[in-house]
Amino acid sequence: MKLYTVENGNFKLDGGAMFGVVPKTLWSRTNPADQNNQIDIAARSLLIEDGNRLILVDTGLGNKQSEKFFSYYNQWGDYNLDDSLKKHGFHRDDITDIFLTHLHFDHCGGCIQWNKDRTGYEPAFKNAQFWTNKDHWKWATEPNAREKASFLKENLLPMQESGRLNFIEKGESRWLENSELGFDILFVDGHTDKQMLPILNYKGHKVVFMADLIATAGHIPLPYVMGYDTRPLLTLDEKNDFLNKAVSDNYILLFEHDAHNECCTLKNTEKGVRLNEIYSFDEIFNS
Repeated sequence: MKLYTVENGNFKLDGGAMFGVVPKTLWSRTNPADQNNQIDIAARSLLIEDGNRLILVDTGLGNKQSEKFFSYYNQWGDYNLDDSLKKHGFHRDDITDIFLTHLHFDHCGGCIQWNKDRTGYEPAFKNAQFWTNKDHWKWATEPNAREKASFLKENLLPMQESGRLNFIEKGESRWLENSELGFDILFVDGHTDKQMLPILNYKGHKVVFMADLIATAGHIPLPYVMGYDTRPLLTLDEKNDFLNKAVSDNYILLFEHDAHNECCTLKNTEKGVRLNEIYSFDEIFNS
């Protein structure tokens, strides 16, 4: 098995929304805001090469939304999915499976694209199966008012219409158990219902793709919970359990949304679990 990071492009989000009740004077120390109070955000995927499977975890925002839509998120930088895949010697047609941590637009928007004459939508990966779970699919396709703007029907329904939508069974702790690859899954419900975090044993380390449980290194302290979370008190409990486990088992956290820090380890301090060391993915695994 080989792991790679894939950069789908950077964007910006409101810093206050990203840190909830935490004052700007605190969160801006790690995540400085621009003149519009927005902070830098990445759309980083994890690519897993294992045997005859090439699995992409999340796909970023994609490019099919309107100019007005993208104007809210101020995309910046030169990263894109195709160039990132090419860097590792792959093409999007090589992808066999897309594992979706959850179905907010910044995690699944890249799954679907316009067709050639822009009359409808089609999968952006012609050979890939899509993977989510039934509870989260129901949550996303029958959205609550708080998350409705994040679950876009043009991202979701074409997956189902393609005939390639697959569900991981509720409570299933491993995925692809009978294939060459079967990684652990941590289900968490604070940010959105039944978010799934991949946990992989790789080169003597346990790597966790953080998705939106801990969005950036600045979100490690326990009270630093996003305003986007639907159940913030549950996120507190989930984070507490995860952080303690991460320290005791020496996890490497791989951030999906931290534009400036790819990976980190954690340590116990008098103030609780805190950042230990920051690494690039290549520093840990390819140096």
